[in-house]
Amino acid sequence: MVNTGRFVILVLAYRFLVPILSAEPDHATRESYVVYMGSPSGGGGDLEAVQADHLQMLSSVVPSGEQGRAALTQSYHHAFEGFAAALTEKEAAALSGHERVVSVFKDRALQLHTTRSWDFLEVQSGLQSGRLGRRASGDVIIGIIDTGVWPESPSFDDAGMREVPARWRGVCMEGPDFKKSNCNKKLIGARYYGVQPESASNASRAVAAPAATGSPRDTVGHGTHTASTAAGAVVADAGYYGLARGAAKGGAPASRVAVYRACSLGGCSSSAVLKAIDDAVADGVDVISISIGMSSVFQSDFLSDPIALGAFHAHQRGVLVVCSGGNDGPNPYTVVNSAPWILTVAASSIDRSFQSSIVLGNGAVVKGVAINFSNHSLSGGQYPLVFGAQAAARYAPLSEASNCYPGSLDAQKVAGKIVVCVSTDPMVSRRVKKLVAEGNGARGLVLIDDAEKDVPFVAGGFALSQVGTDAGAQILEYINSTKNPTAVILPTEDAKEFKPAPVVASFSARGPGMTESILKPDLMAPGVSILAATIPSAESDDVPPGKKPSAYAIKSGTSMACPHVAGAAAFVKSAHPGWTPSMIRSALMTTATTTNNLGKPVASSTGAAATGHDMGAGEMSPLRALSPGLVFDTSAQDYLNFLCYYGYKEQQVRKVSGAARFSCPAGAPSPDLIASGVNYPSISVPRLQRGRPATVARTAINVGPSNATYVAAVEAPPGVTVTVSPDRLVFSRRWTTARYEVSFDVAAGAGVGKGYAHGAVTWSDGAHSVRTPFAVNVL
Repeated sequence: MVNTGRFVILVLAYRFLVPILSAEPDHATRESYVVYMGSPSGGGGDLEAVQADHLQMLSSVVPSGEQGRAALTQSYHHAFEGFAAALTEKEAAALSGHERVVSVFKDRALQLHTTRSWDFLEVQSGLQSGRLGRRASGDVIIGIIDTGVWPESPSFDDAGMREVPARWRGVCMEGPDFKKSNCNKKLIGARYYGVQPESASNASRAVAAPAATGSPRDTVGHGTHTASTAAGAVVADAGYYGLARGAAKGGAPASRVAVYRACSLGGCSSSAVLKAIDDAVADGVDVISISIGMSSVFQSDFLSDPIALGAFHAHQRGVLVVCSGGNDGPNPYTVVNSAPWILTVAASSIDRSFQSSIVLGNGAVVKGVAINFSNHSLSGGQYPLVFGAQAAARYAPLSEASNCYPGSLDAQKVAGKIVVCVSTDPMVSRRVKKLVAEGNGARGLVLIDDAEKDVPFVAGGFALSQVGTDAGAQILEYINSTKNPTAVILPTEDAKEFKPAPVVASFSARGPGMTESILKPDLMAPGVSILAATIPSAESDDVPPGKKPSAYAIKSGTSMACPHVAGAAAFVKSAHPGWTPSMIRSALMTTATTTNNLGKPVASSTGAAATGHDMGAGEMSPLRALSPGLVFDTSAQDYLNFLCYYGYKEQQVRKVSGAARFSCPAGAPSPDLIASGVNYPSISVPRLQRGRPATVARTAINVGPSNATYVAAVEAPPGVTVTVSPDRLVFSRRWTTARYEVSFDVAAGAGVGKGYAHGAVTWSDGAHSVRTPFAVNVL
């Protein structure tokens, strides 16, 4: 029988407790937010005064009984104004309505986009670096926002360098494992930030935790690699356990490096990256290299993107920001860091391949790709060869065993053998497959996969080789042809002067970007199998047996391509110190190459001809960029107009610019006016309607000799009529300008399919070729 009195008490207690339990306390719903306030008022002001002002703003939205928790995690006051703090959603909404605030957004985690390359670029340019290279000075400073630096690396040796430029205002922050003496005339500055991003699953712990180490020292290897790629000193006889041996050097070995440790292995907090940009600009850097970004799936608008915001204000102060385009390729619409004031970089291969041959029992040799230091040899005997499906564990689906799923293989059927696996399921990475084979006692792994074959997998001492589907079919056919198939996987050898190269990397993110009115990415640079400095203890699992950790590592990603361009930009800046960031970008873009070392058009990883959405203007050519002939200077006014055309309100743009009297141009918002009105070194027409021509204007500056005449040549896609007016530009003097228009038209009855068509307009005076690629979307 039910005790009704007790039942009533329980019901009443439940009704009383539910509201209390369901209403979480405020401290459990706080998250880290960034409050962005645009250009600094009154020139930035004193740090203590700015922080006091920000605290007052913060206190205005925090309940009176909780004023004790009003605290700033970051305060920005050099290039732009704002702060980061732990807020509830209600408090963030209240601040977003403040008259001085442009935007408020969550402090999201950003991702790391994780030598021979410079020699290859020089060969591709057709020029010799001697005479042109002597024009470069050592007074250019590159800021690297990443995971820090390993200062003991020979790549940061300052032997022979002049004194640090007097204009440098940065510091060398100390920590338990980093001293001021670790900085020198090469590594002139080092900062770290005690904020790392909280995990998505732990959003309630929004007050950011301290960094893993309170020091600029790199504990990941990513930052050391990117810094040495951009401006590392020349180090003779560098290599990776005998591979890629030669002189390692950065793109601007005479330049200085300042590192800003805003990231860890888990990523980077938006607030820390913003603070790093703010500090770098105030410290006096000339170029900022950022090999990180948001996932292409979660891209926000420009005024809620920390890298876009910081880069805008860096550009205002004359600092060029170079960013990786992301590793979510080869699908379209995956490129990130695509704001027009950012130089966005795609990744390509170089003329070096790491080959690991598979010798079958019938004597056939199949060439694969990987980096392994196995003890297999032709004289050491062969190992039994088995297909994953033939070694399936009990109850495991054959499809899973074929893909080397964890738990899918029978160790007794795999131990002591070389296992062959396919990659029909992208959810199981190459590293997981390697661990599955190794964990089951296999002596080697042959991976059949076309998708990532252009990026060699580093397998350490384990015998691994990756082949495409055609070669894989040959191996599987051999297994089926004999009762006792055998094979051996030979250690890796590097092959130089590999052809064709460059090729757009499979992982390199593709355009269009957040707006289809700006062609992105901008430029392509080496990002596959790049040798550069690292930390000695990084990736210990990849160290061959009996070897000490290497001081250099081979890495791939747009993370590696980005510092190549940053180094090249510093190289151009050193020769032309008066050029603006957009002039340097223009020089790199309009002199880029679009042919490979076979003299044919650069191809994408799919084998098709690469387009502007794959490679931007093409593969950069730093030596050619020193003398571009003409440049396109995209002004601050262009970028403000862009924000208006994109759809931001005039009042917002005024706060961003710091110009109280700024007015949006007529016709805004309009994507068509972005394409026609922003003086960009490339052209993207997002909507080309049949029978309705679209016209785009550009203004070129002559940075070459006086009395120059340039004639236009057009690479028009089939069915699209492209007209340049005028088709001759005459410059009487250096630094004079000329305006021209490019019109695109598709006749109403023309047999042109819908979608993007690509081409270029090239201006030539006989000595210079100034190429501006275009993309037009035919509706």
